[in-house]
Amino acid sequence: MDAVILAAGEGTRLRPLTVTRPKPMLPVAGKPILEWDLESLSKIGLKNVYIVIGYRKEKIIEHFGKKFNNLRIEYIEQMEQLGTAHAVSMVKDRVDDEFIVINGDLIISDEFIDNLLKKHGEFDADLSISLVRVNNPSEFGIVKLDGNHVKDIVEKPGESIGNLANAGVYVFNKKIFDAIDEIERSKRMEYEITDAIRILIKRQRVHGFLCDGRWIDVGRPWDLLDANEIMLKELDLRAHGDIEIEENATIKGGVHIGKGTVIRAGSYIEGPCYIGENCSIGPNCYIRPYSMIQNDVRIGNCVEIKNSIIMSKTNICHLSYVGDSIIGENCNFGAGTKIANLRIDGQDVRIEIRNKLTSSGRKKFGCLMGDNVKTGINVSIMPGRAIYPNAYVEAGSVVRNTIYSE
Repeated sequence: MDAVILAAGEGTRLRPLTVTRPKPMLPVAGKPILEWDLESLSKIGLKNVYIVIGYRKEKIIEHFGKKFNNLRIEYIEQMEQLGTAHAVSMVKDRVDDEFIVINGDLIISDEFIDNLLKKHGEFDADLSISLVRVNNPSEFGIVKLDGNHVKDIVEKPGESIGNLANAGVYVFNKKIFDAIDEIERSKRMEYEITDAIRILIKRQRVHGFLCDGRWIDVGRPWDLLDANEIMLKELDLRAHGDIEIEENATIKGGVHIGKGTVIRAGSYIEGPCYIGENCSIGPNCYIRPYSMIQNDVRIGNCVEIKNSIIMSKTNICHLSYVGDSIIGENCNFGAGTKIANLRIDGQDVRIEIRNKLTSSGRKKFGCLMGDNVKTGINVSIMPGRAIYPNAYVEAGSVVRNTIYSE
C-alpha cells in the first residue's frame, strides 16, 4: 500500500511562522511535523510515499530528499492550492488500488495508522475514515455513524450532533478519483475531500473507526506549543555525543542535548526539554520544562526560557525573558528583551489570525516571531503579539500590535 501526505497548503493561520516555511516543516520536539509522520509510516513497513507539495516546496525537498529510512519519496507538485480533493487528485496515476492519505498538519503515531489499516481490513471497507473524540466539535468535521457505517460528515456544526471528528487520515481506493471529478468548489473556493467522500457514502461501504494512538492536530499557533509538550513527554531525552557541561550547571529530568553544545556554569535546565547541536547555553540561565531549542542557538547570561520553541541560529542576549512563545530562525534579541505571556486582567490571550483577534484559550501565551527579526535593548512585547520576518524593533519599544515587515 502506498501513502500520500498532503503538504502543499500555505498554513495562513500560522502566520508569521509560515511566511518562510510550509506548515509541515514547523519544528516540534526537534523535528519537523512531517518527519514525525514519515517515521510512523516507516515503522509500519510502508515503502512508498507521495508527498503533495506546493507552497515553499523547496524546504521539504531539501530536508528529506528522495528517501527517508526505508521509504522511497516521490514529490507531486500542486501548482495551485485548490483544496484537499484537488491535492489527492494529483496522485491519480501513481498510487496502488488502495492507499492511505494523511493531512500534513497532523502528528500521528504508527499505532494510529496501523489501527486504521487493521480495522479497514477486518470490516472489508471500501473507504475508511479515522475518527477521534474532540471537546470542541464546532471546530471540526463531525462524522455521523450507524454502527461503523458513515452516514454523513458535517463541517464545523453550529449545533451539537456528536463529538466524533474526522481525524484527517483515510484509506481510499481509486473510486475516490471519480467522486473528485464530480464535486464543485466549496464556499472557500476549494475542492474539499469531504465533499467527494459524501458522494461515495451513497455508493460504497464507507466506514469510520475510532483509532488508538497519538493524534495531534497542529492548525493554530498554540497547537504547536501543545504538540511540543506532548512529544517531549514521549521522548527518551538524554545527552548525545561530544558536549561540555561546566561546573555548577544543573540538569534535572529528561533533557536532550545535541553534540557540540556547551552548558555554561550556573545554568539550570529542567526537563523535559530539547537542546540541539552546537548551542551555547548560559552562563546563569534558566531553561524551564517543555522548551525546545534548535541547533546553533545562543542563550546568553541571565536569560530565562519557559515552554517555548526557539528555532535555529537565534541569539537571545543577556537579561531577556521568553515565555510560551515561538521564535523563528536567525533572530537576534537585544539585551533585556522581555516577552510578556500573561494579561494583566487574567483573561485568555488573544492572537491575530487572518486579521482577526482570536482567543487562544490559554491564560499564558507570548509572541509569534518570524525569521530574521531583530530587537533593540529593553524591548517589551505584550502577550499574543506577532512580529513578521525581517522586522526591526527599536530599542525601548513596547510592542502592543502586530509588526509587519517593511
